[in-house]
Amino acid sequence: MKTQCSQQTFTFQPLGRRDVVARFDGGRVTSDGGGVLLRQIEERFGFIERFARCFSDHRDPELVEHSLSDLLKQRLFGLCLGYEDLNDHDWLRHDVMLAVLVGKEEPEGHHRRQRRDRGKALAGKSTLNRLELTPVGSNGSHRYKKIAAHLQQIHDFLVDAFVLQHTTPPSRIVLDLDTTDDPIDGHQLGRFFHGYYDEYCFLPLYVFCDDHPLLALLRPSDLDVAAGAVKHLARIVTRIREVWPQVPIVLRGDSGFCREHLMRWCEEHGVDYVFGLAKNKRLLRILGKELHEAKEQFERTGQSARVFQDFTYRTRHSWSCARRVIGKAEHLAKGSNPRFVVMSLSAEAFDAASLYEQQYCARGDMENRIKEQQLFLFADRTSCRTLRANQLRLAFSTVAYILLRALREFGLQGTPLESAQVDTIRLRLLKIGAVVRVTVRKVWIALSDAYPWQDVFAQVYERLTAWHRPVPMWDSG
Repeated sequence: MKTQCSQQTFTFQPLGRRDVVARFDGGRVTSDGGGVLLRQIEERFGFIERFARCFSDHRDPELVEHSLSDLLKQRLFGLCLGYEDLNDHDWLRHDVMLAVLVGKEEPEGHHRRQRRDRGKALAGKSTLNRLELTPVGSNGSHRYKKIAAHLQQIHDFLVDAFVLQHTTPPSRIVLDLDTTDDPIDGHQLGRFFHGYYDEYCFLPLYVFCDDHPLLALLRPSDLDVAAGAVKHLARIVTRIREVWPQVPIVLRGDSGFCREHLMRWCEEHGVDYVFGLAKNKRLLRILGKELHEAKEQFERTGQSARVFQDFTYRTRHSWSCARRVIGKAEHLAKGSNPRFVVMSLSAEAFDAASLYEQQYCARGDMENRIKEQQLFLFADRTSCRTLRANQLRLAFSTVAYILLRALREFGLQGTPLESAQVDTIRLRLLKIGAVVRVTVRKVWIALSDAYPWQDVFAQVYERLTAWHRPVPMWDSG
């Protein structure tokens, strides 16, 4: 955004015999030149266009300058590029590069209806906030807030986006469940103190398949960890089986999700499960021999030792039937470290050691995906007053993550950045200095010739240009 500046030339310490002089006369320079790859991802998959179907726009079409799709693109591309706040868009609305990404045919904004808006091709924060602040039941009679989100459709969209990115059915689907704390500093609705985290926070529930988010549900922290899980898993599994009815599905989670109603639902609906099981005196007695063996091995070798036991177990009251349990007797330098896992997978398919070490422990990668979204895509920016508005902010963060993970899978595979986190992708692939020049026939983006990852950029462009997305069976658009 332009500011009043009386000084035109800035002189700094000389470089040898050369003066170092700076001026604001470089033209339209952007730090987001690589953002055109995000536009390419959207062109190939149509994520945001599909996401826009989850909203009802009750505005008068004759008065609309920023379509619903444009508003969502501006908000989501902004998150991908590192602009976390709505306040950022009061100066980003001047940004020609972001206007190009959004698809504004007049990226300089010279022909806006209102004189005060000319030179600002994009929406400001007061327009963008209608995406998240429009209340339930809003319609055309409301004065300002007329863009209503449908949360159920947004939840379904995440599953559709997962299917959309597969050209062939996966051999097996593992759904990871987990929660995390989302600290609260204000007095938002749904604010409760959580004893484990020792703070006021929300307790969002996530479901991932590898690095694909299938659910990001914001919840108050006074709920049980597994609250609402069956309802959403039933919806997710049903939607997946509409497309891939024969693909086996496994549910995986820590001991917080080891609940009778969840395991029984899995058994009744043909879904396998692997859950951590909280230890108790009975379980420790059953594992006593193996714990002694592990301790003897450690004392003999000085190295950590593991011994597994595979047995059938049933609680005295809460479980409806006996189930297979794996006990891990481990002894470390700091002492004994027993763990237990309950599952529906057969011993013929998985022995005790591989089931614990390869199947159950692999769930730890989901925590990295949640951290990516919270730390680098601002999923914890839940400072709105209502829980609904904060849920929408979490949804925006999740869709932004989908865009960047698609860029990682379909553009960066086979490059040094194929396993990079989203902040590294942003820094090395999207944050490219460029000069943007708009003419009658073209938009020229002069990328910096000092950019060190030019070969990777070229590979990503070639991959995205050549790739054609599949059409899911339920999609008629």
